[in-house]
Amino acid sequence: MPTPAVITLTALICLIVFGGAGLFIGRILGYNQRKKDAESKIGSAEIEAARIVEESVKEAERTKKSAILEAKEQILKDKNDAERELKERRAEISRQENRVVSKEEALDKKSENLDRKNEQLNQKLKEADQLKSSIQEVLDRHMEELQRISGCTVEQAKAELLEKIEADVQHDAALKIIEIESKLKEEADQKAKDIISLAIQRCASDHVSETTVSTVSLPSDDMKGRIIGREGRNIRAIEQLIGVDLIIDDTPEAITVSCFDPIRREIARMTLEKLISDGRIHPTRIEETVEKARREVENEIKQAGERATFEIGIHAINPELVKLLGRLKYRTSYGQNVLIHSLEVAYLSGIIADELGVDSVIAKRAGLLHDIGKALTAEVEGSHVQLGVDIAKKYKENPEVIHAIEAHHNDVEPHSIIAVIVQAADAISAARPGARRENLENYIKRLQKLEEIANSFDGVEKSYAVQAGREVRIMVKPEEVNDEQMVLVARDIVKKIEESLEYPGQIKINVIRESRAVDYAK
Repeated sequence: MPTPAVITLTALICLIVFGGAGLFIGRILGYNQRKKDAESKIGSAEIEAARIVEESVKEAERTKKSAILEAKEQILKDKNDAERELKERRAEISRQENRVVSKEEALDKKSENLDRKNEQLNQKLKEADQLKSSIQEVLDRHMEELQRISGCTVEQAKAELLEKIEADVQHDAALKIIEIESKLKEEADQKAKDIISLAIQRCASDHVSETTVSTVSLPSDDMKGRIIGREGRNIRAIEQLIGVDLIIDDTPEAITVSCFDPIRREIARMTLEKLISDGRIHPTRIEETVEKARREVENEIKQAGERATFEIGIHAINPELVKLLGRLKYRTSYGQNVLIHSLEVAYLSGIIADELGVDSVIAKRAGLLHDIGKALTAEVEGSHVQLGVDIAKKYKENPEVIHAIEAHHNDVEPHSIIAVIVQAADAISAARPGARRENLENYIKRLQKLEEIANSFDGVEKSYAVQAGREVRIMVKPEEVNDEQMVLVARDIVKKIEESLEYPGQIKINVIRESRAVDYAK
């Protein structure tokens, strides 16, 4: 008899077998159902696809017919346009052909006319050649007859004619020059005189003759000994510290300070006055006083430069240029104080610029700085013009001002009205009576050179430099120089003087021609 475990196992196995069989059968039945459904859907899709294909074919047929119809219409339109354009081109070609034919006919006519004219011209040229030959024969016969009658050749006659023409041209040229110069001088001289006289009238600066010595007054002659000091130690200390010469002589109650440098001379003068006022005179006190006087002079230099710019009304000048301007207070040129001269040139330049309608501010600035280089000539080698140009460029001055500085002594050709104005103002300031004191020897040499230049010209009999060299009177030989040639002689002498000499202001050349008839009653 089977046990319960076997029965249970058998039941479990049967359950598994029958459950798997049931599951398998269920799957088979579901698969068949799904297959039927899919086949049904496929049939419906095939029907729908057939319907869509049929409608697409019909739509394509309709689109094809429409496209064919539109293409035919476009082809017909293009054909009509092409035929119309072809007709227009044929008409234009026909018109062009007609014009070409007309032009060819006109050219043919012109060609025929030119041929006829060429024949006529050739005939006239032949006739002209024959006539020319006949005229030449007549001229040759007349020339031979003229030469025989006059007794001179053609070359001689030409030379005589040219000489006559040259004399006439010279005469006419001299007369024309006289006429033009007279007219220009009347206008230019009057205008220049008005401007310059107005400028001088409005700028009446005082002139002070500067020297290389200064005099210091003493309260008594006993002070001379104290200044000299024991064994001369005080005077040596002053001379060594400042670089001047102290001249102590028999002049009562006075000491003379001698030095070519005005700044050092001023420091020495101030030092002596302070020592005399203080009464304590010994080397240590002298050193302190010299240093104090030097600071005061430097301060005065700065203030002098500032006053100069303020008086002229010029601003925005570099402080170093202002100091250099102040140094000009202690600088002289031909005995003329350079700062006073610079101020006067600035005033004159501004006035002249206003009269001419030029920028007076730039003109005054250029006039004030035109001699700035003279502040360094005692310390640096070179001309004051080049030093001034270098300084102005260093401190970024206006280019017109730099050019005026460079051109005020004609080191370069002036190419601006400002430069010419500064030249004129500088000459006016230097040429005014009493403004400058020149070396007597240089003055005499210049007068001699003026007379030598005038006497070197042909036809000059004698010449005299008068009015301190401001005028040269020239006597010419009347038999060698006629009235018209006097103008040319004066002009040539002026050019030679301008090229050979340097002089302030201007020199008048006065050419005099005098004819005399002398006879004696017996």
